[in-house]
Amino acid sequence: MMGNGWGAGMGWMWVLWPLVIIATVAVVALLVRSGADRSRPPAPVDQPPAHEADEPTAAAGLPAARRILDERYARGEIDEEDYRARRRRLEEPDA
Repeated sequence: MMGNGWGAGMGWMWVLWPLVIIATVAVVALLVRSGADRSRPPAPVDQPPAHEADEPTAAAGLPAARRILDERYARGEIDEEDYRARRRRLEEPDA
């Protein structure tokens, strides 16, 4: 036995210690990253989810196409003549 058994184990230490250091650095990096995510406030929501109605009034009972048409007219995207023509087409029975 050379070196009372210490010589054979030293070869593994050159492999083991770099792996321990790399693992420690990775764990610290993950902890820092997860801590930074928790301290950041959540991003603001620009608009409500699609399943929630903005107004629970009569507009909620209208078909989706009619409600969209009314919203476009209210925002000024289409003029009154265009609104009335499109509304007539929506109210026509499918032939």
